[in-house]
Amino acid sequence: MDEFSENPKQESKQDQDDSSLDSLEGTSTVVETPAGQSADAGTPAPDGTGNTGNMGTSPQKPTDPHRGFLKRLFGRANIYLLLFVLILVVAGAVVVVAYLHSRSAQNNTNIASQTLSQSALKQLANSDVTVGGAQQTLNVQSNAVFAGQVLIRSNLAVAGKLQIGSSLSLAGIQVSGTSQFDQVQISKNLSVAGDAAIQGQLTVQKSLNVNGGGTFNGAVSATALTADSLQLNGDLILTHHISAGGVTPGRSNGGALGSGGTASVSGSDTSGSIAINTGSGAYAGCLVSLTFATPFHTTPHVIVTPVGSAAGNLGYYVNRSSTSFSVCTDNKPPDSATFGFDYMVLD
Repeated sequence: MDEFSENPKQESKQDQDDSSLDSLEGTSTVVETPAGQSADAGTPAPDGTGNTGNMGTSPQKPTDPHRGFLKRLFGRANIYLLLFVLILVVAGAVVVVAYLHSRSAQNNTNIASQTLSQSALKQLANSDVTVGGAQQTLNVQSNAVFAGQVLIRSNLAVAGKLQIGSSLSLAGIQVSGTSQFDQVQISKNLSVAGDAAIQGQLTVQKSLNVNGGGTFNGAVSATALTADSLQLNGDLILTHHISAGGVTPGRSNGGALGSGGTASVSGSDTSGSIAINTGSGAYAGCLVSLTFATPFHTTPHVIVTPVGSAAGNLGYYVNRSSTSFSVCTDNKPPDSATFGFDYMVLD
């Protein structure tokens, strides 16, 4: 007890040093002791000369070399990690912005729309102005009435029905689908490349020219029918007269008429009448010859019928060819007599 009482201050300092050491040990701190100094910072190290060392200076703060290295390592790593995260965020933002811009460009492929305001309508009514651009759309939500003319320099697309109250004038019309017209008036030519089906009555005010064949399942009614060639596969039924028209054939008198005798013809190549006036000294032979205005392809069939008793008493006959025919007699006709013949020529 005397030993502790002799140096109470030293005991108190020793306790403080021990507490400090315990505190450092509790934090796993290793104290590095300089050369020539004991583990106690306040206790002088004997060096054999009686010097007390660093008695006059305060003790140095203990340092942990391992803790400083880890702190520096984690400090630098945190900075790099933050930079890396920041780069990722910026890159992600750029990708998102580029994607949204691409979607917006795809959605804006259609023409941009623009609404016509009331002030723009007033400006249109008072002057000639341009509203919007070529890549914009003018939307009119309500009905629009144009008192004057409307000029469309490009194509016109109508999504709904097109109703025109008055006449429609078009330089050309092309219809790809089915169309229905109540009444159509064509002042010039109508050209149909494909088949045409007309359910109702067809009225043609002028000529109708058909280059190909025509098929009629019903009756054909015509005031006049002119055809270069007419072919009938069935019976020909006529309820009225047959009138054979055409150019009158040429005529030449025969010697059997006698002196001063004459002959005349009326009609056409198909049918007609021959008038005979004999003179004096008539004799057997050909009375008259007719030359066709249009020659036949082959020698036609000629039918001659005498008119009058004088002609009926003659022994008449016919000479024929593809270009002409002659009416002759095999006995002497009476002098100064008038009679005639009717003829019909069929190919």
